[in-house]
Amino acid sequence: MEALSPVGEAAGGTPVLRLSGITKRFGPLVANDAISLTLHAGEVLALLGENGAGKSTLMSILFGHYVADEGRIEAFGQPLPPGHPQAALAAGIGMVHQHFTLADNLSVLDNIVMGSEPLWQPFTRRAAARERLEVVARRFGLPVSPDARVATLSVGERQRVEILKALYRGARILILDEPTAVLTPQESEALFDTLGQMVAQGLSIIFISHKLGEVLRVSHRVAVLRQGRLVAEARAADTTQAQLAQWMVGHAVEAPVRQPASAAGAEVCVLDGVSTDGGAGALHGVSLTLRAGQITAIAGVSGNGQVALAELLCGTRKAQSGRVELLGAPLAAQPARLVAQGVARIPEDRHAVGVVGDLPVWENAVAERLRTPAFSRRLLPGLRWVRRAAARAHAARIQQAFDVRGGGLDVPARSLSGGNMQKLILGRALTAPDAGSTAVPRLIVAHQPTWGLDIGAVAYVQRQLIAARDAGAAVLLISDDLDEVLALGDQVAVMHGGQLTPTRPAEAWTREAIGLAMAGETERTPA
Repeated sequence: MEALSPVGEAAGGTPVLRLSGITKRFGPLVANDAISLTLHAGEVLALLGENGAGKSTLMSILFGHYVADEGRIEAFGQPLPPGHPQAALAAGIGMVHQHFTLADNLSVLDNIVMGSEPLWQPFTRRAAARERLEVVARRFGLPVSPDARVATLSVGERQRVEILKALYRGARILILDEPTAVLTPQESEALFDTLGQMVAQGLSIIFISHKLGEVLRVSHRVAVLRQGRLVAEARAADTTQAQLAQWMVGHAVEAPVRQPASAAGAEVCVLDGVSTDGGAGALHGVSLTLRAGQITAIAGVSGNGQVALAELLCGTRKAQSGRVELLGAPLAAQPARLVAQGVARIPEDRHAVGVVGDLPVWENAVAERLRTPAFSRRLLPGLRWVRRAAARAHAARIQQAFDVRGGGLDVPARSLSGGNMQKLILGRALTAPDAGSTAVPRLIVAHQPTWGLDIGAVAYVQRQLIAARDAGAAVLLISDDLDEVLALGDQVAVMHGGQLTPTRPAEAWTREAIGLAMAGETERTPA
């Protein structure tokens, strides 16, 4: 471990959780290597690390989903039996996952009570449960209507229900996994206030996040994992974002700097009053102009129409009304044709949509252009001869140019880490099929391009998008990350309820105004 400043206990804190020498192996892979951590009463401990650093494995061991090969865990001075999730819950350990696990068709009270009573009990003690819920909500400053249907709640309110569900079950140690990933700035501020009340009443929190500014703001101490080892531990007040980033990746990380774009180029794609089908995630009268040499960033909470917008521009969804033009002609809902016209996509879900996990890296590298003459020859209708040598050479260029690591061209794509998988997708989108060509796509649709990536991979992907803009591409960036939106966007618009605000220069927006627009309060956004 690197030399660190002394770490003191939280004010009045006593140890509530001890992990001693936790080691976990999966075959030759050592996921956790002799990790020891201590959490104190009334303390927020931030747990950081790249993807694959061992955070998830360590939390799975704590909850009994995995059994450590070596080491022990104590909660409130008592040994925690390995491999028993109910033991962790009974010991007062609760977790709020990034992706909520609530039943939308049930009330808040039903969601919270569900699973907390014996299955053989012939009735539910709803009156007592309601009273207990109201007491917990008042104690921790988490107001919510017990009778509200979860489907009607905002994202911030749903997270409040998830926290209440853990507290209702008696959690004294709360683990929060990327808790602000889907919140507006205002909702994040409310969450931080809630965390302050929790720790003031003696609760202990493990805070897992990639947002280093938030980590330094809310935590007392920070622990950093890298390649399965605990490499750094420090008081939050004694470190910086740059130092945390260096501990996480093993070297200094420089955030990309977007220089102001020169005069915007020609119109590449135009949407005028576009609506789609698709229920709650549909578009309603959206107008947008994307220009060459410009990054247009779309902010918003997930589920407000971003998927429909990305699918529309990639040809996998049709407009029901309105006008959509690409390079001055109607945009066809034909993905292969759009790829040929210079539309590149970076999909939101890299695992389910971005790659075919069981196919090797080289096949994934040419998958979207396999029918082009560069990589195949038509023999009969529906039958083509793949030019394997050309396809593999193209994949090798992508692998080298975009630093895709993970075992060569023939390993299955699912074996790549999240960052390397995203680099493969990025390289496929930005690399022309002709070996000597430096052409960039005309339009890049980047939907959550850095979601779930560590800080080093985030910086790499962002630099590539800025480089593509500087080379003349029109870039549509759809992101939940407000920092990313403001850092990369030349023009910014906000999506809520399938509707889009007018685009404005990034400098014309404040974080407060974007947060209000994300919550649907468009009347208070800048004029």
